[in-house]
Amino acid sequence: MVEGEGHLLNILVVDDEKEIADLIELYLKNENYHVFKYYNAQEALACIERENVDLAVLDIMMPDIDGFTILQKIRERFNFPVIMLTAKEEEIDKINGFSLGADDYITKPFRPLEMVARVKAQIRRFTLYNQGSKQNEDIIDFAGLMINKNTRQVFLNERPLSLTPTEFAILWYLSANRGKVISSEQLFQEIWGEKYFNSNNTVMVHIRHLREKMKDSVDNPKFIKTVWGVGYTIEK
Repeated sequence: MVEGEGHLLNILVVDDEKEIADLIELYLKNENYHVFKYYNAQEALACIERENVDLAVLDIMMPDIDGFTILQKIRERFNFPVIMLTAKEEEIDKINGFSLGADDYITKPFRPLEMVARVKAQIRRFTLYNQGSKQNEDIIDFAGLMINKNTRQVFLNERPLSLTPTEFAILWYLSANRGKVISSEQLFQEIWGEKYFNSNNTVMVHIRHLREKMKDSVDNPKFIKTVWGVGYTIEK
C-alpha cells in the first residue's frame, strides 16, 4: 500500500482520450494509488476543490479547458507535483509548462512503466522536501541525481546506485560544494580524515569507480570533472 501523511495517495488523472486515461488509471491502481480520473477539465477542477490530491497528471490538449489553464488554477492554491502529458514534442510546450509550475513532462506515446516511475519520483521528492528544513539540508537533488545523507541512498535518473561508504562520502562532498574546485588534498583530508601524503592515486581510484557506477564519461563528464593539476569539481 502506498501511503502519505496518514492517507492513501490520491492521483488526479485528466485526459480527454479515454483509452489513455484508462491505461494510466490501470497502472497507477496496480501500484495501489487511489485515482481520480476525468475526461474533461471542469470535473477535474471540481475534484481539486473537493478532494485531497497528492499529484496530478494533466493532458495539455483538452477540448474545454487546456492543461496549462488547469495547472495555473492548481498553482493558485496548491503545490503538489504536476506531470504534463502532450502529443507534441515542441520545446515551447515544455517551457510553458515549467514556467507555470509543472514538475515533469511526458510526451505521448509513452511507456506506462516510465509514467509510473515518474509519478513515484515526484511523490518521493515532494515528500522529502516537505519534511522540514533540517531534512532538506540532508538532501541534494540536481540534474537527475538525488542524494539522501540520512538514508545514504543515491538515485540517478530514478535508478538506485550502490555505493561504498567512501564513494558516497566523496559524491556528497563534491555535490555539496558544486561550483567549487576541490583539490585532491582537500578531498583526501575531508574523506579519510588524515593528512595528505601524496595519496592522489587513492582519490583517483575512487573517482574512477564513482564514474563507472554513474556511467559518466571521462572525456566529457556530466558530473565529476577533473581540473588537471588541481582536483575535481561538479559544476552548478
